Amino acid sequence: MTMPMDYQHAAENFDRFLLAVIENAGLTTRNQAYTMVQAVFQVFRRRLDLSDAITFANVLPPLQRAVFVAEWDTGQPRLPFADREAMTLEAQNLRRHHNFAPDTCIRDVALALRRTMNEAALDRVLATLPDGAAEFWGAHVSPPD
Repeated sequence: MTMPMDYQHAAENFDRFLLAVIENAGLTTRNQAYTMVQAVFQVFRRRLDLSDAITFANVLPPLQRAVFVAEWDTGQPRLPFADREAMTLEAQNLRRHHNFAPDTCIRDVALALRRTMNEAALDRVLATLPDGAAEFWGAHVSPPD
């Protein structure tokens, strides 16, 4: 079997993804974008059981998948989906003094993810996950006032 194209072009896809995050969020560096992505992924995975999290991870491009599962303490208790403001604050608290995530960080990462992967596959998986998952990654979510 040949190497899947997703793996052959993983770095290029991840670069496009980070650039989209930078553009969406008005950030200036890849480091800022990476921290924001890592934080948003962690907020989301805290709300899934392990099986659902793996199902979600399997639809992500390879390097986004790696960030999603990296440094994961699977023993942490599962949290319920909260309102957007509470989950945004949670994301902004990762490495708080080096985190430049705006109040639109979840939406900004969702838009970038949708621009750089198979949206139909993402939506199919989200439809199988607990209530709140599809809304979390909804590209239609408006920024807070």
